[in-house]
Amino acid sequence: MKGGMGNMMKQAQMMQANMQKAQAELANVEVEGVASNGLVKVTMTCRNEVKRVAIDDSVMDDKETLEDLLVIALKDANQKAEATSTARMSSLMPAGMKLPF
Repeated sequence: MKGGMGNMMKQAQMMQANMQKAQAELANVEVEGVASNGLVKVTMTCRNEVKRVAIDDSVMDDKETLEDLLVIALKDANQKAEATSTARMSSLMPAGMKLPF
C-alpha cells in the first residue's frame, strides 16, 4: 500500500513541476489580436502582458473607431492567449481531468 501511495505522490509532484514549467514558458509565448483586417494589432503574452500595439495611420483620425478597434483587438488577443494556455496546460493533465481555470 505504501509503495502505491508513494508512486501517486511522486507522479503528482512531477505533474505539478511540469505545470509550473509550462506556466513559466507561457509567460514568453506571444499571441496577436487583430481588428478590422489588421488595422489595429495587439501583441500580448499568454500571461496577458501587452507587448506591442500597432495602429494603421488610416484610423488615427477617428478617435471613437480607434477606441473600438483597440477593444476588439485586445479581446481577440485575450481569447487567443486563453486558448493557447488552456491547450498547453490540458496536455499535461491526465485524460478526463478538468482544469480549474
